[in-house]
Amino acid sequence: MGLLAERQAFLEKLSGADRAALLALGARHSYQAREHLVDEGDRSTFVLVILTGWCAVRRSTERGELILALRQGGELVGEMAALDRRPRSATVSALGAVDALVLSGERFRHFMAARPYVTGLVMAQLTERLRSADDERRALASATVLERLAACLVELAEHTGRPEGDSVAIRLALSQAELAAAVGATREAVAKALRLLRAQGLVRTGPKSVVVSDMAPLRLLGGGSGEPEGI
Repeated sequence: MGLLAERQAFLEKLSGADRAALLALGARHSYQAREHLVDEGDRSTFVLVILTGWCAVRRSTERGELILALRQGGELVGEMAALDRRPRSATVSALGAVDALVLSGERFRHFMAARPYVTGLVMAQLTERLRSADDERRALASATVLERLAACLVELAEHTGRPEGDSVAIRLALSQAELAAAVGATREAVAKALRLLRAQGLVRTGPKSVVVSDMAPLRLLGGGSGEPEGI
């Protein structure tokens, strides 16, 4: 899966001077849980830099909603519309409380033009997200719902997890419907897959909560090596 494609957030890659210059170009805005930062099909071109919190990138399909990616503090949102001036390709909504910097597309383009290094960062980020989308399409075509869910839970545990003894609690409060949207499946199929994982002792679940009890077999089921990322 590729919900969290970037290993290092955009803001973290900037020098201190460039970071300060970027933050001075926009205005800070707070969003409540489920509030939309941008809407699919809208023709606005402003760019957001998420400062705190988590957002979901969602797209409507004939079969329902898909969650294409999750974005966290330090990451860019909406830069594609600022660059190509075409309608928004997806909706971005807050999963919880979110603070973001909002700046006009024109200001963002001028910021990039004055800093070729920043332009390279944005292009590298777009390329990484494209590769992630390719991986996602391959998974949808070849992996079962159980395998896709296992890979998704491993990714969420590795990037957002909070240790609880020998287990890892996923900190993002995602419903079963949102997990289904993240793996391109129905809620019923994800509920069945979660029952199988619980029966095997790999996860424990509650209302909008998932605790991974045994990471290694879950990684293997999701197509990984059984070892933590980076080892």
